[in-house]
Amino acid sequence: PVGVCVCVCSGRSYINTQWVAAGGGPQTLSCVQLYHHPGANAFRLVGRKMQPDQQVVLNCPLGRGLRYSQATPQFHQWREARRVWGLSFGAPREAALFATAVLQALRALEEGDECHAGPTVRGGGA
Repeated sequence: PVGVCVCVCSGRSYINTQWVAAGGGPQTLSCVQLYHHPGANAFRLVGRKMQPDQQVVLNCPLGRGLRYSQATPQFHQWREARRVWGLSFGAPREAALFATAVLQALRALEEGDECHAGPTVRGGGA
């Protein structure tokens, strides 16, 4: 089964030593989803602004060795290639659920085992 984690949060990217709203423009809430492709045992985080155009503001594959950091109970970050991503969550519980799903995905990648892909996790609004 495909594991999907849906969470409402605010995405940022670390550029030139400062955090900026992902996608440019004013900071708005985004829906971030963790997708799993079972055939390839591959995972990807995709975030879209919660606006009519649903602009993609985050499209990041999860790779082996990626370090996911829970900087605070409501702000988490990770590095992909030369870019640092961060998510601000509306509540610690949403952040914890999201972190659990991401860490399960990373564990599945390290172990090469699809059974750790994790359950479907859905967070509420922020």
